[in-house]
Amino acid sequence: MTASIVLLTEQALSAADAERLVGLHAPQTPQYRVLVPADTQRSLLADVLDHLSLLELREALEAVRGHDDVDRTQAGKALDATLTELRAVGAQADGGVVQGDPVTAVEEELRVHPADELVIVTRPHAVEDTFHTDWASRARERLGIPVLHVYAGSSWLG
Repeated sequence: MTASIVLLTEQALSAADAERLVGLHAPQTPQYRVLVPADTQRSLLADVLDHLSLLELREALEAVRGHDDVDRTQAGKALDATLTELRAVGAQADGGVVQGDPVTAVEEELRVHPADELVIVTRPHAVEDTFHTDWASRARERLGIPVLHVYAGSSWLG
């Protein structure tokens, strides 16, 4: 039986992210179900602090100037790009855009399509990661499957 992985990502995976992710499960070829939230409900203060903690001064300033939430159109584009990158490295992948709380959306997805693992891909979020209110910490508390948290654009694990 083929393993099944739910992948929750707040942004489109790059080619390198997709390759690293698929490489983590090699030589298995699991089926990926990609979920991209249409609204991440991020606070302006948390975004600014996240950027400052990574010494990203320009990004912190940009966050203060114009805090734009991800909408359904942007999430759809991120989903399409992620599916394209996963398929380009030989993965079987499908997915959808989800509304509301991302962890609740994963929970609902798992009721319909049980999975062996949840992989969460985010940017580093210093505030949420420190206080364990990030998606991965919340998912570990609520779901009965292994949860792997990786940071986009790097090989760091959260």
